[in-house]
Amino acid sequence: MTDTAGKAKPVKIRKESQFLAVVKRIIRNPTAATGFTIFLVLVFLAVFAPVLSPYKYTQMNMRETFQGPSLKHLCGTDNLGRDIFTRLIYGGRYSLSMGFIAMIAAATIGVMLGSLCGYFLGKFDFYVMRFLDIFQAIPGMLLTIAISAALGAGFDKTILALAISRIPAVTRLTRSAVMKVRQNEFVEAAEAIGCSQFRRIFLHVLPNSLAPVIVEITMGIANTVLVLSSLSYIGLGVQPPTPEWGAMLSAAKGYIRTYPYMILFPGLFIATTVLSLNLAGDGLRDALDPKLKM
Repeated sequence: MTDTAGKAKPVKIRKESQFLAVVKRIIRNPTAATGFTIFLVLVFLAVFAPVLSPYKYTQMNMRETFQGPSLKHLCGTDNLGRDIFTRLIYGGRYSLSMGFIAMIAAATIGVMLGSLCGYFLGKFDFYVMRFLDIFQAIPGMLLTIAISAALGAGFDKTILALAISRIPAVTRLTRSAVMKVRQNEFVEAAEAIGCSQFRRIFLHVLPNSLAPVIVEITMGIANTVLVLSSLSYIGLGVQPPTPEWGAMLSAAKGYIRTYPYMILFPGLFIATTVLSLNLAGDGLRDALDPKLKM
C-alpha cells in the first residue's frame, strides 16, 4: 500500500496469541470440546444449586421417604426424605472444589520443587528425589488413607491428605520437562546476557515446560475427585450430613437392592465428572503438543 506521496506504508501482521490458538484447537477437537462442556455443566449445576433446586440439601420430609425419580424429585428421595438431586448438585460444590484445590496445591509445590531439581541437579536434586521415592513406594490410595487417618476427617484435612499424595508425580513430571528445556539455546542466551538464575528458571525455562504439567493437573483433578469419593465412602473424608458424592454412596449402600436409584445417581455423577476431565485432558494434551500445531 502507498499513500499520496508514494511512500509505502508498513503492513501490520497480527500474530495470534498462543492461548487463542490452543482454545481453537480444543474447540475443533470433538473429544476435548465434549469433555470441557460436560465439566462446565457440572460446575454450573454446583454454583447455581440454590437457584436450580427449591429444596435445601438438609431438608427432610419423612412422608416422602424412598420416593422414586419423578418430576417433583428428579433423582428421587433418600431414607430421610431428602431430595437426592439437590444433594447431588450441592455435593458438586464439595467434590469439585476439594479436588481442584488439592490438585492446585500439589501442583504449586510440585512445580516449584521440580523446576529447582531439574535445573540445578546435583545434591539438592538427589536428596529431594530420594525423599519423594519414599512416598512413591507406597500405593497412592494407601498413602492418602494413612495421611487422612492420621490427620482426621474434615474439609481442610482431607484436602491436605489429597494434596500430599499428588506432589511426587507432579514434581517428577516438572523435573523431566525442565531438564529437557534447559538444554535449549535460548537458556544459554539468557545466561550469556547476564540473567540471574531465578529469571532463567521462572521466566524462560518453566513457562516452556508447563504444557505436560497442565495436562497432568487436568487429569489429576479427576483422580483426586475419585480418591475423595473413596475416602468419604469409608468414612475418612467429608462427614454427613454434608452431601459429598462418596458419602452419599456410603449412606445408600444398604438400599442397593430395594432402592437402587439411591446409589445409581451419585455413581453417575462421579463417573461423569471423571470421564469429562479425562476427555478434556486428552484433548488438552493434543492441543498443547507442538507436533500437532497447524
